[in-house]
Amino acid sequence: MAKEGKKKCKLLQEFKDFAVKGNMFDMAIGVIIGAVFKDLVNSFTNNIIMPIISIFTGSIDFSSWKITLPSIFGDKIDPETGAVVANTLNFGDFLSSVISFLILAFVIFMMVKGVNKLRELGKKKEEEEAPADPEPSAEEKLLTEIRDLLKDK
Repeated sequence: MAKEGKKKCKLLQEFKDFAVKGNMFDMAIGVIIGAVFKDLVNSFTNNIIMPIISIFTGSIDFSSWKITLPSIFGDKIDPETGAVVANTLNFGDFLSSVISFLILAFVIFMMVKGVNKLRELGKKKEEEEAPADPEPSAEEKLLTEIRDLLKDK
């Protein structure tokens, strides 16, 4: 019993350490911004890209593209309306999602590429700013020689 209590306390302490660290807050902010950015990309895809693609494909509403599949066991009937429910394969919505994903993936790729470039520039700047090791003075050279001679004895 005492071991379980210690494990729980240790687990709670580890969680507290994790939750208090700045990395968790950074990650939470990233998730929130990512969700908003996803909505932005979906809106861009559905409201700008898809209508342009629809001009070339001859369809006004790209998301309405679908194939009605045959019913093998008879038609499904909606109990409330009594209407026949069609079994459809909605590939227009899927295609819209694929395009949204490609746009999102490209933007993230460009962001990562830009961050990596900034990191490289930062490293180069640090290397340039790092002072070169100064040449040891004559006194230091003499002391080093004395140390090496004493070491050999």
